[in-house]
Amino acid sequence: MANAIVNTKEMVWVLDPSKPFAGPVKDGGIIVARVSPGCWGAMITPDYPSGHEVTRPIEVEGAEVGDAIIIKVRKINVLSLATTSGTDVPQEGHFVGDPFVAKKCPSCGTVNPETYVEGIGEDAIRCKKCKAPIHPFLYGNTYTILMDDEREVAVTVPSEVAREIACDAAHFSALPPESRQYSANIMARGDLPGLITPLRPMVGNLGTCPAVAMPSSHNAGDFGSFLVGAPHEYALTEEQLNMRTDGHMDINEVVEGSVVIAPVKVKGGGVYVGDVHAMMGDGEIAGHTTDVTAEVVLEVKVIKGLSVEGPIVLPRACDLPAIVSKRSERVLCKAKQIASLYGFELESEALPIMIVGTGKNLNEACDNGLERMSSLTGLSLPEIKNRCTITGQVEIGRLPGVVQVSMLVPRQILEKLNLWDVVSSQYKDWFCD
Repeated sequence: MANAIVNTKEMVWVLDPSKPFAGPVKDGGIIVARVSPGCWGAMITPDYPSGHEVTRPIEVEGAEVGDAIIIKVRKINVLSLATTSGTDVPQEGHFVGDPFVAKKCPSCGTVNPETYVEGIGEDAIRCKKCKAPIHPFLYGNTYTILMDDEREVAVTVPSEVAREIACDAAHFSALPPESRQYSANIMARGDLPGLITPLRPMVGNLGTCPAVAMPSSHNAGDFGSFLVGAPHEYALTEEQLNMRTDGHMDINEVVEGSVVIAPVKVKGGGVYVGDVHAMMGDGEIAGHTTDVTAEVVLEVKVIKGLSVEGPIVLPRACDLPAIVSKRSERVLCKAKQIASLYGFELESEALPIMIVGTGKNLNEACDNGLERMSSLTGLSLPEIKNRCTITGQVEIGRLPGVVQVSMLVPRQILEKLNLWDVVSSQYKDWFCD
């Protein structure tokens, strides 16, 4: 029996459609999820095959393959007090093919070995079998960032403070009991002290279960490409990679008040969430950012028969690019004067959507996003390119290969797709003064 509210704390590392889903939650119901931090905690934990720990996918009542699920982000409460992140490069000898997935002990050669923690610092995580340190990544410029009690402001701390935090790492990370990762705070690094940054919590990994098993961090066209022909058990073919749902977006417009429309590629959908960041600039240039434990509240609703290949994002109106934002009365008045003078009709009712595109690099991601926009709307690719140039744009979600393609879409197209109500609800004052 489906529940109106599903509370979830159970975490998984691999999104596997053959495994039981949690729930179900009612169509129109609420998911309250307690999620552990994303990248660095999972990356320094060799035991498990992923760069993310996310919630077990949750079945949504009535969701069938070929539908879509509206996911409204109602609340993001940051629970961590501190987190550690920075730049890194893979370390040879400590992985097989992919340092996020097949982490290997450099001494005994065990892949994804059981480990334990001894002390703090980069050598703190050790293989239970041979006691050798394991770190699949070499860490470059690394910072520890500390947040205020109200989770409004954060500052990066010097090394001596980072070491204090490392001695109580899990507490400062607020790791949930259900989490199996080590706290990134044990790194005890403070290479970039004194920076001030406001919190703007966003969700980096939010969507539905892919139709093929894959590490949760790789559910996107860029990270997913690492799985094609890989020398480990999660290797995929190019065709299997197309079964992804692109939930790992790292798009910083996915904040409280935003909406994600995700594809359903397996029965029940399997909504999951993880990889919450305290803040992130476009592109996630360092490759990682401020991963935190958080409570996330989602509202989910099924759209029957809306077949989409990847996510659609509806940001808050205040987060829209200027080129697709609401036209002022002055602009509309001038446009009407031109149309009246020359005797033609205006496309006066159109609303913005963002299509997520992913690929091995930004060019492929951009092509993917434009093709998805064309497939969704039924407009030709050349017309989409024109519309996205003068009534939209392309933004970088994450390097190396996630973008969001925004465009004003005419009302008649959105109505045909059964999207007008959800988009107009998100931008309810669009045509009002």
